[in-house]
Amino acid sequence: MAESVVKPSWEEILRAFLEPRMLKLLFLGFSAGVPYALIFSTLSFWLVEAEVDKSTITFFGWAALGYSFKFVWAPLIDRLPIPWLTTLLGRRRAWMMLAQLAIIVVLLLMASIDPAVDTSALRLMAIAAVALGFSAATQDIVIDAYRIEAASTDHQTILATMYMCGYRIAMIASGAGALYLATYFGTSIEGYQYSAWQMTYGAMAALMLVGVVTTLLIAEPNVNRGHETQWQTSDYSRFILLFALIVAALIITYVVTGNSAGTIKQSLTDWSGNRHLGGLIVSSGRLGLALSCAGLVGWLAVRVGVINREMAIDTYIKPVVEFFDRYGLKVALLLLALIGLYRISDIVLGMIAYVFYYDEMGFTKNEVATASKVYGLIMTILGGFVGGAFALRFGVIRLLYVGAILSALTNLLFVWLYYSGNNLSSLYLVLSLDNFAQGMSLSVFIAFLSSLTNVSFTAIQYAIFSSLMSLLPKIIGGYSGTIVNQIGYPTFFTFTALIGLPILWLVYKVSCYVKDGKLIAQA
Repeated sequence: MAESVVKPSWEEILRAFLEPRMLKLLFLGFSAGVPYALIFSTLSFWLVEAEVDKSTITFFGWAALGYSFKFVWAPLIDRLPIPWLTTLLGRRRAWMMLAQLAIIVVLLLMASIDPAVDTSALRLMAIAAVALGFSAATQDIVIDAYRIEAASTDHQTILATMYMCGYRIAMIASGAGALYLATYFGTSIEGYQYSAWQMTYGAMAALMLVGVVTTLLIAEPNVNRGHETQWQTSDYSRFILLFALIVAALIITYVVTGNSAGTIKQSLTDWSGNRHLGGLIVSSGRLGLALSCAGLVGWLAVRVGVINREMAIDTYIKPVVEFFDRYGLKVALLLLALIGLYRISDIVLGMIAYVFYYDEMGFTKNEVATASKVYGLIMTILGGFVGGAFALRFGVIRLLYVGAILSALTNLLFVWLYYSGNNLSSLYLVLSLDNFAQGMSLSVFIAFLSSLTNVSFTAIQYAIFSSLMSLLPKIIGGYSGTIVNQIGYPTFFTFTALIGLPILWLVYKVSCYVKDGKLIAQA
């Protein structure tokens, strides 16, 4: 059924973008984006200057587990009250404040550690990095939940746009900005100065005050979550224990399989002649085994009474069952297919894009960085704003169509770039248009995902959706190098455009269940 959309005027749309509650999401997005580079690229530069062994630096990739498995503890955000703080600030703001304060504390801890001193200092830095990843992922969960509950479905695209804009600005500040500060304070690869990095990470901790102040200023969302069971303090305590056991199972499984993973990967590489395939199989196997062990530990904990069985069902099972009950099996599976495939064109191409720029086309790192981080950022933000405005005017479903079409068409521009050769103007044009399309489609799609959540299970349902959104595309993207070796870049780019075409059919099928601008269950 066609989507019926109330069309606000452009003036009303502009006023909607400038509403204080929308602008506050810009600052919350900034707060969410600050820790990301400080866990990955910026920290790597610090460790390289401190002459930490490269194999040890890769160990810090463990910090990313917080982002990968945030759906495991997302139910805590929906269910667990924080003593005193929840009463004072409310459910969402309390968790937001706790996560932001934790990030500040961990950043100051990292600033107090010199990884060049000895092994124990490096080990402490690794623990701090994992804690930062966990705290940052927790902040992501609660800000996503707050964003969904803070406004109606029609305004979710605007909120998503403002959030993305703030997030990307923060990544520049904690990425390039942090490196600039460290250099200004006197450190370099030729002359390592711990004090420079200490002041830099201290400055990054100060940036988090943007989020703290915003959390104090915003209002707690006024939503009716329906009937919720109020559990005893002992039940909540045991729930935290269950969560700790699940996380421990994940980490222990990864640690135990770490030594054999390299051997198996090398054996698979020798057998298949494909390093990427070997790595993909090993990584997928470790992930599957870790999740299986965590699930087994959770099941056993419920069986032996570590956690209240009803609470476990209410927390982990009901959010999934509610989604299928609300839309019916047919529509729910259709929605999950759309979620898992919508961004496949962008993500699969993106997995090998920088290899294409550097190795194939011969552009320098500075050229690519300027084109992608300056013009690309501007075009992504512009695309997000356009997507938000047009979604308000014409409806989210129509913009999902547009986003899917633009994502496929802009991938074909890379074929043109290939035949244009080392032409900087062509690179700027392609990256500008590609980033515009990504910004537009992503902001609209995030709004769509937000509309699928039930306010009684906001955090866990959105965490599942956001994880599913990138899972299959990243798995396929792991084969990008192999595919390029077999068919070449022009055919590969055409392939990434073609695999986006079925998305149009999925969007059409979903639109058949839209009435008066709202998604309804199957008849």
